[in-house]
Amino acid sequence: MSTTATAARSRKAAQSNPSPALRPPAPRVLLTGFDPFGDARDSPNPINPSWLAVRALHGKRIGGHRVVSAQLPCVFDASLTELHRLLRTHKPALVICVGQAGGRGAVSLERVAINVNDARIPDNAGAQPVDAPVARNGPAAYFSTLPIKAMLLALQRQGVPAEVSQTAGTFVCNHVFYGLMHALATQRGMKRTRGGFVHVPFLPEQGSPALPLDVLVAALRQAVATALATPQDISAGAGAIS
Repeated sequence: MSTTATAARSRKAAQSNPSPALRPPAPRVLLTGFDPFGDARDSPNPINPSWLAVRALHGKRIGGHRVVSAQLPCVFDASLTELHRLLRTHKPALVICVGQAGGRGAVSLERVAINVNDARIPDNAGAQPVDAPVARNGPAAYFSTLPIKAMLLALQRQGVPAEVSQTAGTFVCNHVFYGLMHALATQRGMKRTRGGFVHVPFLPEQGSPALPLDVLVAALRQAVATALATPQDISAGAGAIS
């Protein structure tokens, strides 16, 4: 075979199989968790299962997307400053913020974020806002844009205790949830990004009810995979009487 023919074949192979450096980066999924807060900060082993669970998925590929996991401070305002930085840096296709909900026994897929901060305890910087808006002049509430009913069904089929929750509280979790949805609705380039919030229970070492860390990690992986594969949510009953 001539040198010219060999070179031509090499060029064709390079075009069909570009080097990793030339391939476009995989679209990203942003997962966030929180640092320990409240009484957990004073325990001998301060942990927050939301961060431990999302950290376990950092760098994984799910549905053709690469997961980027990051920790947010359990602090009003500062948590949103960091979240906005992450959104600008990674330009994710999907965002799921995760928080701890002690006292719940299931993975809670949050339906709605409300425009109010009303802190029963101080945040990690000592702030304790009462009846203050998350975003001045923002709407009263935002619904999650995640397919929460499809995610619920997928988790239940896996045997994971799961529920659709009608309230994310009025502490930093709701603050971040509302701030995320407000950013996705108003920031340039974010309108096609879907997002929402998931609460996870305690780990067994924190108290009861609880779920093991490996169950939480598997649940979040399934939640991400289902969200990526479901452009339109299903219709299924998952409401609450009170």
